[in-house]
Amino acid sequence: MAKSLEENGPRAPAAEGSLSGTRESLAPGPDAAATDELSSLGSDSETNGFAERRIDKFGFIVGSQGAEGALEEVPLEVLRQRESKWLDMLNNWDKWMAKKHKKIRLRCQKGIPPSLRGRAWQYLSGGKVKLQQNPGKFDELDMSPGDPKWLDVIERDLHRQFPFHEMFVSRGGHGQQDLFRVLKAYTLHRPEEGYCQAQAPIAAVLLMHMPAEQAFWCLVQICEKYLPGYYSEKLEAIQLDGEILFSLLQKVSPVAHKHLSQQKIDPLLYMTEWFMCAFSRTLPWSSVLRVWDMFFCEGVKIIFRVGLVLLKHALGSPEKVKSCQGQYETIERLRSLSPKVMQEAFLVQEVVELPVTERQIEREHLIQLRRWRETRGELQCPSPPRLHGAKAILEAEPGPRPSLQPSPSIRLPPDAPLSGSKGKPKTSKQVQKEPRKPGKESGQQDRPPAPSQAKAAAAAGDASPPQDVPPKDPAPQDPRGPAPQDSAHHRSQESLTSQESEDTYL
Repeated sequence: MAKSLEENGPRAPAAEGSLSGTRESLAPGPDAAATDELSSLGSDSETNGFAERRIDKFGFIVGSQGAEGALEEVPLEVLRQRESKWLDMLNNWDKWMAKKHKKIRLRCQKGIPPSLRGRAWQYLSGGKVKLQQNPGKFDELDMSPGDPKWLDVIERDLHRQFPFHEMFVSRGGHGQQDLFRVLKAYTLHRPEEGYCQAQAPIAAVLLMHMPAEQAFWCLVQICEKYLPGYYSEKLEAIQLDGEILFSLLQKVSPVAHKHLSQQKIDPLLYMTEWFMCAFSRTLPWSSVLRVWDMFFCEGVKIIFRVGLVLLKHALGSPEKVKSCQGQYETIERLRSLSPKVMQEAFLVQEVVELPVTERQIEREHLIQLRRWRETRGELQCPSPPRLHGAKAILEAEPGPRPSLQPSPSIRLPPDAPLSGSKGKPKTSKQVQKEPRKPGKESGQQDRPPAPSQAKAAAAAGDASPPQDVPPKDPAPQDPRGPAPQDSAHHRSQESLTSQESEDTYL
């Protein structure tokens, strides 16, 4: 298990389940007079003595290490169009995942609109389904005391997570409190794993986009489905993926592969933080968000592609290799990557075009697993097979969602008459597609009922609606049952109510 770094100076132990410590000032940064039209003031930065500082649109203090300079802004009209398309997808998620998954993938590659990113990540990862399947579970874990051996380690790591972001700038602020709750809940959810230091930045990024409960279930999905075994005690899964990355590098950039082989540099020296933190500590923030958009949709192959692109552009030419004659110079080159390579548009384009597939990764995984067993024996902490992206997760764990049914294209108010009452309206055809018990169809209403049928109808009430939808008025006004228009209209209203009840967390 990765241990936290040594704390600077002694500190009194915290009370169980609470955060302690005083608010501390950050080191003075550059001149705060820099202006940013899109910036605003953050609540935690104000309470921590940073009222004079400005923050960028991502929440980082302007002039700090996490803040970015000039960005390529998406035109407002294009952004509104993307928001409209994403709202349609999220409100009809099952339909889009079943029939138009490629379109979802393309839109994730273009970037999820910031206003919908948190909600989209929940849908893509399956975190929303987990939340629906486990109501009240997070609150139960949150109220539990937790294991003291993990609580102290978690608390020591809180102030290290994005200290220049408005959510985490204040010790004991709402951001650090939520981060503590999420990480503590995971140690109770998976006590055999406990806490790993690399989980903290993952949870912090999630908390920047969603509340604590939703962030917890997305963290569960990342640790169990996207990156299983990464945060276990022996870190065996990350070691295997290091060998997989190095093997794939031979095909992507033979020059870089040869240089790293000659220098005998173990992949763990440069890829551990990349993979375990999903590049949240490596790339500019705009690039981090774009990588995560694709990662949630397509799975771990995006992490492999980003790592291969960085290695190829850092060590992929003879000229670049000449300036890295030793191990130290090579590691420093990989730690100080070129800003051009990490720039959002350039990096995303390179990642999308890199021909590394899920099948290649799984084939290399089997090869490296066989070599591991030949040299080291069986894995001490075997992990479940990982799922490559949103579609694989949906197919493996279908959630408790209603069946896919086309919603009516025309919706009328309750008191509006329907034209063409003699014939069957178009919406009635959609209703007729639903299964009904034989002998109770409303299509035989033009025939006069037999005396026995009339008596049964009078005793049982309206028999034309399906049995799972109780009739509005149990007293029958017509022994032949209601008109087909009323049944279709009732279903239209029911579909509208169902769609309006969709969660719209922005």
